[in-house]
Amino acid sequence: MKNLFLFLMFVPCFYLSQMKTGTFSDLEAGIGKEPKPIIIHLYTDWCSVCKIEKYRLNKDPETVKLINDKFYMINFEAEKTKEKIKFQGKEFSYLSNGSSGIHELALALSKNKQQPVYPLWIFLDKNQKMVYYHEGAMNPEIMKQKLLEILVSENVKL
Repeated sequence: MKNLFLFLMFVPCFYLSQMKTGTFSDLEAGIGKEPKPIIIHLYTDWCSVCKIEKYRLNKDPETVKLINDKFYMINFEAEKTKEKIKFQGKEFSYLSNGSSGIHELALALSKNKQQPVYPLWIFLDKNQKMVYYHEGAMNPEIMKQKLLEILVSENVKL
């Protein structure tokens, strides 16, 4: 009975696809070998909308496959990431504010320089130029539409 309970508890986890994500260091290394459009997802661990959105996006196998096959994806925890990050030739650091803080890169990427809105989605073309900026939750249908638009504009074979 105990084994059946454990099995039923974990079965839903097997049906979720997983987006492959990397770091900014991975991006710097990979972009030279194989240029692809880039998705940067800024979030925080306290953001409940971010968690719901991640769950919904991972439930959509078409979107996950599209991201995994055709894009570099970076999930960036804007308030907990403390290491220095090199991005587009600049180095960014964590800005401590007592017991909390924010990463300079989160502020640089956000249009709201005082306090970024989470979740924040930034889409860059393969030349690292911004092609789409979205503050707030993004549903899988809109995500898929934007991804396809970017691929078409980049002349990427689908």
